[in-house]
Amino acid sequence: MSARIRFDRNELAGSFGDIGTDLPLVIGMVFAARLDAASVFIMFGLAQIVTGLVYGLPMPMQPLKAMAVIVIGQKVSGDILFGGGLAIGVAMLLLAVSGGLSWLARVVPKCVVRGIQFGLGLSLASLALKDYVQSDGVAGNILAAVVFVVLLLLLGNRRVPGGLVVILLGIAYALVFRYNSLAVAVSPSFVLPKLHAPTWDDIVTGFLVLALPQLPLSLSNSVIATNQTIKDLYPERAISVPKIGLTYAMANLIMPWFSGIPVCHGCGGLAGHNAFGARTGGAVIIYGSLYLVLGLFLSRQIGEMIQIFPKPILGVVLLFEAVTLLLFVRDQATKQRDLMIAMLVALIAFTLPQGYVVGLVVGTAIYYLAERGWLLSSPSSHS
Repeated sequence: MSARIRFDRNELAGSFGDIGTDLPLVIGMVFAARLDAASVFIMFGLAQIVTGLVYGLPMPMQPLKAMAVIVIGQKVSGDILFGGGLAIGVAMLLLAVSGGLSWLARVVPKCVVRGIQFGLGLSLASLALKDYVQSDGVAGNILAAVVFVVLLLLLGNRRVPGGLVVILLGIAYALVFRYNSLAVAVSPSFVLPKLHAPTWDDIVTGFLVLALPQLPLSLSNSVIATNQTIKDLYPERAISVPKIGLTYAMANLIMPWFSGIPVCHGCGGLAGHNAFGARTGGAVIIYGSLYLVLGLFLSRQIGEMIQIFPKPILGVVLLFEAVTLLLFVRDQATKQRDLMIAMLVALIAFTLPQGYVVGLVVGTAIYYLAERGWLLSSPSSHS
């Protein structure tokens, strides 16, 4: 058990590696869809804890990004959101047990997966630099610069984990400059998640409005790219694609009944936890416990609490997660054709609507056409 789950300062530091992505999306959906904050935080936290126990790795559960963007942008109701979560859970379960996920993992070439990872890295870097780092003006820029330097100096330091130092800096900043907000936020009250029964109408509407746009991203990023990221970071651990699909499916078959948001695994979150020191399931158990405590005891003050921790620091954390994903493309540099395909897939994923599925299809088609000599050349020289 100790090799799979540890609780030490590195796991503690690594536990915050995905907070820059998760927390804004969770809060945004709570407000946009008028969800019960306690239920959302409790179930999200429990999902992290169970995943840490099942995998023994810093394998995250994240909000479904495409669904989150649609819900926040179009103010989709909570009922439809829960229906969409149940619908995508059923779809992923069918793909996992039918062998569809294993087939996709075999068919999609590695260069295309690298392109998807690179495209997600570009998206996260853009979000970090445009939205988070710039959120507090000049003071925020200075704070982000200081945090960036600290993380660089402590990068790879297992004795003094940079992620933990940064979180402590953020708390200190909040105490000094936002004490009044902190005082308002700490007002505990015990609550439990609310039961919810999705209707057939909500499931059908949720499938059409939310699950269909989400499914391509989930197949590419949550399953295939996550499987590849585990191979990259933990080559000694063999995690099958069907297992990833099954835990993804089971989470979404359970969450809606307790008013929890739809979730998925993600290569970005896995890379982020790892980048800040996490090596076992202990990190996501710690991370999930944070959400669980917030949901159980401080859910009524979540709106104020999100303003306490400085967003520029979350932006820097997100940026390091992005860089980790971007660097995975290095192993494609020895073959010019594969590197070109990876970069094309990344650009499509980053710039086009439904870019992940378009990039997946286009990149895979180009690869097999090139393999048959119908398109591009296949030089083995270095680029």
